[in-house]
Parts: sequence; structure tokens; C-alpha cells
Amino acid sequence: MIDGTWEPCPATRWEDAFLSGNGRHGAMVFGDPADDRVIVNHHTLVRPNGSEGLRAPELADRLGRLQDALLSGDTKAAEDFGAGGPLVWVQPFHPAFRTRVRRTRGLHEAVAGYRREVDFTTGEVTASYEAWRSGVFVSRADDVVVQHVTDPGLTADLVLDHVLPGAPARLAVGRSTVLTPDGARLALRVGYPGGEFGYTGVTVARVDGGRVLVAGEGIRIEGARSLTLTTRVVRGAGRPDLGELWAGLPGEDYAALLDRHRTPHRAAYGRASFTLRDAAPERELSGSELLRDPTSPALLERLFAAGRYHLLSASGMLPPRLTGLWTGDWDTAWSGAFTTNANLNLQVSSAAAAALPEVTEAHAALVQGQLADWQENARALFGARGIVAPSHTDGASGHTRHFQRAYPLHLWTAGADWLLQPLLEHAEVTTGVPDSGLVDALVQAALFYEDFLGREDPDGRLAIVPSYSPENRPANASWGTVNATMDIAAARHALTTAAEHAPAHPSAGLWRSLAARLPEYLVNEDGALAEWAWPGLRETYDHRHLSHLYPVWPLDAINPYDTPELATAAHRALELRGSENDSAHGHLHQALIAARLRDATRVSAALGAVLGGDFFHDSLMSAHYPSRNVYNADAAHTLPAVVIESLVQSAPGRLVLLPAVPAAYPAGELRGVRTRFGAHLDLRWSEDGATAVLRPTRDAVVDLRTGDGLALTETSAGNPTAPLELTAGVDRVLTLGPR
Repeated sequence: MIDGTWEPCPATRWEDAFLSGNGRHGAMVFGDPADDRVIVNHHTLVRPNGSEGLRAPELADRLGRLQDALLSGDTKAAEDFGAGGPLVWVQPFHPAFRTRVRRTRGLHEAVAGYRREVDFTTGEVTASYEAWRSGVFVSRADDVVVQHVTDPGLTADLVLDHVLPGAPARLAVGRSTVLTPDGARLALRVGYPGGEFGYTGVTVARVDGGRVLVAGEGIRIEGARSLTLTTRVVRGAGRPDLGELWAGLPGEDYAALLDRHRTPHRAAYGRASFTLRDAAPERELSGSELLRDPTSPALLERLFAAGRYHLLSASGMLPPRLTGLWTGDWDTAWSGAFTTNANLNLQVSSAAAAALPEVTEAHAALVQGQLADWQENARALFGARGIVAPSHTDGASGHTRHFQRAYPLHLWTAGADWLLQPLLEHAEVTTGVPDSGLVDALVQAALFYEDFLGREDPDGRLAIVPSYSPENRPANASWGTVNATMDIAAARHALTTAAEHAPAHPSAGLWRSLAARLPEYLVNEDGALAEWAWPGLRETYDHRHLSHLYPVWPLDAINPYDTPELATAAHRALELRGSENDSAHGHLHQALIAARLRDATRVSAALGAVLGGDFFHDSLMSAHYPSRNVYNADAAHTLPAVVIESLVQSAPGRLVLLPAVPAAYPAGELRGVRTRFGAHLDLRWSEDGATAVLRPTRDAVVDLRTGDGLALTETSAGNPTAPLELTAGVDRVLTLGPR
């Protein structure tokens, strides 16, 4: 089994529940015949916590004094700039409720023959035991959670249960139950503490055979052949008309609903695949069995497939949160927010290459929906035009709210460029040209730097002040300082990219001039690319973030081909970097950078730390820390990007094949990769060499590079040529052999 996973027992923890989703609704399926629970999630469900009306404070009139102090050597000057008040998190993400189908006949002690399975190709989760069978999926076609239970003589109680871990004691809960000729209609209204209306969940229950009675807070089904539930969640103020909500749920049977959903889901999931030659003997093992052997090729295969499946399922109206689209607890760590200074970009990092434009479209929806708030951040904090992105968002607001002395995330000015980069990669993969909305956002990012970059260092270069490298600090200074390397890279990239894509803008020439005046990167006394390009600031190497290596990944501004000396310094910085608290995102961020720097050994070590650190639940969703501590999607969603980057890298004018293949995976096949010069690519590799098939969608001239020990031996167009000249619609086959 590659495109799915299974378990021989029901889930007892919500973290182990199998997942389905359509980018709006999410379902967490336990698969318990005695108590068939499905936790229902929705991307919009964030609980008011007092932060929803907050705006960035008016600090711009103090900015000049702060800049003077930092440039004059006051290393703690930024600690009082906007800090001092209580730390306010964004509104926390939470579950809606769970549907519970509780049978009067419990599960036998012996569970031989039980099987719980999720099919990644369809998004359907099934469980079976004896004559009982349950199927659940979240429809892409109808935007509902669909559940179907069959069992001869089915007798069970059905309830919409809001009592989940961490639920506030003062929720206002109202219920409605209406019997119908073929079943019942149920509704659950939930109001948040403080009186604000929260959301409504509606379910239509259709029963085949038997009879239905109102019982307690739900219904009782007696002697039925099957039960079908369709469920939808609606967030919003007011009390929606239940009749209209019930009437809006689709009325077809389970098979018809599944068939309508399966077509768009299968088309999206099936665009890319990854297989390893030595995986076959263990492919049929359950996920929990595979996880016991971190070196198993079948484990990496399945986690790659699960990562793409979960990433696709979590992305729609919004991209994935820290927990994807799922949680079973109202007390979600870090508010279940979109943490934008590392986690979100890592999670969506495979979207362009792994042929998941749905993910990038969801990411674009988040960005475009918040640009007005980002403009307000720039004005209030820095007195500038343009945009400044927050480091945390709940999806409802893009205002900066996180002000703290130890983590002055409001000083982070690189966020807009960092968050726009995945959208640029998507444009390169598809048409090669950004759309007008992206160009407008690029212009806004450049306008910020046009206003913000007004101070100089002693050498006459522009100084970025205040500056912040998430979430680290110099060993001998406070967090807010001068010339963080990430800020330099983001400013240069934002200015040059806007000038390239908006050449007629009146400021395009000025943007190029400003980019040329930015400081150069600094190589420190250890021979490493410094995290701060400012004299006297000392490194703090043991940290989970690698913000200063932004010019390596994803920007590719520092690489072994065009900037070999800086690439060497960047590699030294990577060698010196610790893993601090062993967070999964830190390990995989290291792997992505190591792949760009052609370090297969370090890619292997980072992958090994995650695969061997007990980061994955039986659901194949991941945790933030080892020992499955804190449910978090970073590892699950980022792992496919690491696999792809170790095998294939592309830029608008470059293709790198097999740059950093882990030695443990000597042979396999990667199909359906999209390149940033507009070609689809299939790759097969082994110890003897490799074959790559390029299917260009537009003309391109590409510089081809290969991993160590390999060389291009022939192409379908004749003898090897460099660079490759590709013609839209004309396939090219490349053969690599030992150098």
C-alpha cells in the first residue's frame, strides 16, 4: 500500500484518528464500531479571546529615536518599542463537535478481522468489523462531511456532541431535532462565552429500514439496514434559518455523493507520485508497524503520499494551519494559528513542485485577503506605505498583535516577501508570469522598503533598522537589532522582483538603486554566513530557526553554481547550527537547505531525526516535538518537499538532478514533478545512473546540473548539450551515467 494507510484497531486518541478534508471542512475518524465518532472541523472556527479587534499600535512617531539608538550601539533599545503590555495571542482554532453513533451492542473483546483504512486517492476513510462497516469522506463537490454506516439490524443512538477536550464551560448550546419520513434532521447551535454567536452544525440522517425515535439530545435508530449522515458547519453571527440549512444539504445516497467527490480529489492527488525500489516487501504493513522501523523505504514512501494527501485535504479556503485543518481539542497549542515566520512556508513548500496548485491558491487567498491589514501594519508601526505581514494570524485578521520583549515579532519586516515567494514559484511553474494580483502585492512590498530604508551605515550603505531574525537573538545583544541577514535578503529580493515584474512603475528605477545599496552578506570569524551583518554582533548557533539562510532556500540567491564562496559560508553556518529543542520544523528546514547545498549526508541526518524521533501518530499526521508531543502538521506537510529537493531542484533557468540523494534510498522513481521553467518531469534513478523525461509546456533554455559522480550522457535530441534548449510540446529524455 502506497496511496493509503491502515490500522488493525480503532483510534483511542483523537491524534490517531484518520483524516479527511476538502480545504473547508475536516473530519477526524476513530472507526470504533461501538462508538463511531467523527470530529468535525471547519477552517473558520476561531474562538474570540479579546484579540479580534486589536490593531497594531501607533509606534511610527517613535521609530526615528529607536533607529538612532540602535545605530549608536544601544543593543537593548528595541526592548521597549511596542512591548510592555500583556501578550495577546490570535483567536484560537477549535473543533466544532463530533457525530457519535453509539450501538447498543458493543465491540467484542476479540478484534480479529477489524480494519481501519484511509484511501489517499479518494479521501475516504473506512472501518469494518464483522458485518459492520463505516465510510466517511469530506466532499469536494458538495462541501459536506458524509458518513455511511451499515450493519444488519442496526440499533444505535446518534447525537451531535460538543463536549470535547478543553471546551469552555460557558458555551451556549442549543439543539433542534426534527423527525422525517426517512430519518431525522439535527442541528447544534453554539455560542461563545460572552454572548457572541459562534456557529451552527446541521446534519441530515437518512435511515434505510427500521424506525427512528427522538431520544435524549439526539435520536435512536432501531433495526435499520444502514444510516447515512450529511453534515455541514456554518460560521457567522446571527441565527441562520435551520430549514434552509437542512434543505441545502445534498440528498443523494452515499455512493452517488462519493462518486461526485472522487473525480476532483483523485485528479488533484494523482498528479505526482514517489516510489522506492526496496520498499515492496513492507508496503502492506500498517502505518504503526512501519513507524517502528524508521529506516524502512516503505515508510518514506507512505509518508510522502500521506504528506501530499493531508496537505491537499487541509488547503482550500485557507492554507494549512499549525494543525492542518484538524484538531480534537479546544486548547490547541499556539492557538492553532498560521505561524508565518517559518511554519506556514515550510508546510506549503512542496505545493509548486508536487503539482498541488490548490495549495498555492489557498495560500494566495490568505495573502490577498489580508493585504489591507498588512498596509495598516506598515503605516502604524513604521509610518510607511506598502505592506508588513504579521508573524501570526488566525486567518480572520492580518493585523500584527504579537508584542513581546523576548519575541518582538512586530519588528519582523521580511514577512511579506517570504509569504509572496510561494506565489512566485507557482507563477513560474504555470505560466511564467505573475498575475495582476501578485504583481500588485509585489509592488506593495517594494513600496514599504522605498519608505523604510532611510538610514545608512558608516560605509554609506543602507542599514535595515530595526531588524529581527525570527526567533533568535545575538549572543551579546537583544532581539531587535540591525541588519538581520533575512531582512537584507528579503529587501533585496522584494525590490528587484517588483522592478522586474512592474518595470513601468515610476519607482522601478529607484527600487533597483535601493537594492544595489543594501549591505553585503557577512562571513564571520568561523567562516559561516552570519545571521546579522553588523559589526560586533555574535552568533547564537543553537536555534531551531534558520532565517539567515533564506537566500539559500527558498530564494536560491546563494547557491553552489553562481555564488560558490557564499555557498561555502552558508554550508558552514548549517554545520554549526544546532537543533535546539528538536522541533520537527527545524530538522526539515535544515534538510531543505542542505539539499540546496548538495549535502546528502546532512539531508539524511535531518530526515533520520524526524523518522526516528517518534514524530508521527498512527494517523500519519505529525507532532511538533519528539515522542508525539503537540499535534502539528509541520513534519507531515514538509516531508514531501525534502524528498523532492533531494532529487530535483529547479529555477527559471536551471535544472538540478539528484543533487543530494540519501544513501539509504539508492533507487526509485519520482513522477509528475513541476519545474519552475514550465516542464513536467519524471525521474527514475538507481546506482547505475538515471533517466529523466521532460515535458515542456513552454519554450525554455535551461542550465542542467547533476549530482556528484553523475553526468549527462545523452538526450533524445542527440549528444549531450548544455544548456538544454526545450520546446513546448516536445518531450526530452535525459540519460545520466557515472562521470
